[in-house]
Amino acid sequence: MSRKKPRSPISVFNLSFLDIMFCGFGAVVLLVLIVNSQMVNSRNQQHEKLKAKVAILTDEIEAEEKLIEKLKNSLEELDTNATRLEGRSEIILSEIKRTTREIAQFQNISLAEKAHINKLASELKNTAKIRKRKLAEEKLDRNAGRKALKFTGQGYRQYLTGLRLGGKRVLILIDASASMLDSTIINILRRRNLPETERRNAPKWNRTKRTARWLLANLPLESGVKVATFNTDAHPLGDSGKMWVPVKDTGKLESILSDLMAVTPGNGTNLYRAFSLAASFHPAPDNILLLTDGLPTMGALSPSGSKVTSEQRTDYFLQATSRLPAGVPVNTILFPMEGDPMAASMYWKLAVKTRGSFLTPTRDWP
Repeated sequence: MSRKKPRSPISVFNLSFLDIMFCGFGAVVLLVLIVNSQMVNSRNQQHEKLKAKVAILTDEIEAEEKLIEKLKNSLEELDTNATRLEGRSEIILSEIKRTTREIAQFQNISLAEKAHINKLASELKNTAKIRKRKLAEEKLDRNAGRKALKFTGQGYRQYLTGLRLGGKRVLILIDASASMLDSTIINILRRRNLPETERRNAPKWNRTKRTARWLLANLPLESGVKVATFNTDAHPLGDSGKMWVPVKDTGKLESILSDLMAVTPGNGTNLYRAFSLAASFHPAPDNILLLTDGLPTMGALSPSGSKVTSEQRTDYFLQATSRLPAGVPVNTILFPMEGDPMAASMYWKLAVKTRGSFLTPTRDWP
């Protein structure tokens, strides 16, 4: 029979010591766990901050790289421009040198060469004048296409300076008395007994008809016109009636001129009837062109005798001007005849009074 070993007695101190050791170890483990957790969180936060800084720095680096690239491009462009400017400066310097040489050469021109240059300049100036005249003639030809009627003149003689041709309603009054046959009294007396055909072809009367055509050809296309002849009475030409004929109506203008070609100068000059006819038009003319050769020989009443004095003619003229429509300028073209010295003075005063014009053209016009 076996004998049991006696158990060792249990020491309370040993158990308590173990408990204390395990508790302390657990506390240490817990403390380590707590401290480790805080350290992990701290590292994570620092890591996030570092990542954010890295991202910011990365963006800054990219921006700086782009700026550097841009600056490189600008530098290359500046280099290119500098190269181009350098090339241009060389060209300019070359031009300056060439110009300097040319100036030096010009400064060494002899007097003979200068005279030659002056001669060439004079020839060039004359050529320019000839070209300018030709251009003016060409312009005249072009302007002729803008006129209702064609008028062929000789050079610049077809122009008349100072005559007012404008207006919406232009009345042309043509003296068709016997004095329009010639400029001298003797020839007038001789021609007035000729056949009508020869009287219609008298040089002075032909000149008057050419003047009438010139006036019609040079009126503005937007104007209206009436033409009338007068001697002892006033007679409108054409079949316009009370209407003003548009200047652009070539057919009616040719009809008026055809009637004028059929007029035979004769009898006395009654300017009173002519201006009375002008006053009868409604609407009234705003411009009157008068073709005559002197003061009237008749007034409102026929003269009692066969002779008319200079004083009477002046009185008849004043009677006639009293019949003019108010505010209408009178532009007189005078074909003077002998024995009527007051005509030019009276018609000039009429032009001043009505703000018109007065002129006596040369014998070769138009």
